[in-house]
Amino acid sequence: MEYIQGIIILIGINLIAVLGLSILTGFTGLFSFGHGGFMAIGAYVCAIFVARLHQPFALAILAGALSAGLVSVVIGRLTLKLKGDYFCIATMGFGEAVRIILNNVNYVGGARGWESLPKLTTVWLTLALDLVFVVVTWNIINSRQGRNMVAAREEELAAQMAGIDVFKSKMIALVISAVFAGVAGALMAQYMQFLRPTMFNMTKSTDLTIMVIFGGLGSISGSILGTILLVSLPELFRDFAQWRLVFYGLAVIVIMVGRPQGLMGGLELTPSGIRRAVAARSARRELAAADKAEAAE
Repeated sequence: MEYIQGIIILIGINLIAVLGLSILTGFTGLFSFGHGGFMAIGAYVCAIFVARLHQPFALAILAGALSAGLVSVVIGRLTLKLKGDYFCIATMGFGEAVRIILNNVNYVGGARGWESLPKLTTVWLTLALDLVFVVVTWNIINSRQGRNMVAAREEELAAQMAGIDVFKSKMIALVISAVFAGVAGALMAQYMQFLRPTMFNMTKSTDLTIMVIFGGLGSISGSILGTILLVSLPELFRDFAQWRLVFYGLAVIVIMVGRPQGLMGGLELTPSGIRRAVAARSARRELAAADKAEAAE
């Protein structure tokens, strides 16, 4: 039972970070490979508040989230004017810089890590926060600011011509995603009960991005589904220790080749989303039938 609860907690923690990255990547179109750095900031700040300053866990989570958000403001002002791959490379450099800095700070254990942290993250707390962050993400995406983010993703120049402050939209998306990652890092610290900088390396950032793409860019339902599958899949193949990462990689390759738009393809598992999907499928069938009839004539 504890093993199942542990998997649920890991899924829930990663889901919070993935939802934040979905806002930045899926709905705003900015690919980041530095969110492991924001998770590290949230994790270490939370651990300092709990283990060094003896503050309540709720305050420690808030401190970790705000710290990650404040750092993202600085990073955003330096990098958000970069285009395409340059922004991605800059965030990658940020994530690695955070890891290297933490490697050399003895106050938080340095490279040898920080052990014996209290275990405060529970399955019910994680699930409750997941529900809160799903609702928050849904409201953000369906707000005016969320529509501005999507407009910036689809056509930046047209969005600017329509009066949208594209830089502001990108900055808001980056800060929100960093805050989400900070909360996820805080929960991770108090669940694992130890911290090492290598826990938040580029591989971690890449895994989060793969979960967003795997589920489907621009889909909250896809982010949830992608996180559940990609976190639980290695555990399902744990008995095949030498091969489980191979199975994980094959699953990612299959979905990317067979369905490059992701599992959900931007659709949502809501009544309105299902109706739109059915209507779109019917329209495609009618169009294909019309094309076939025209070709026959």
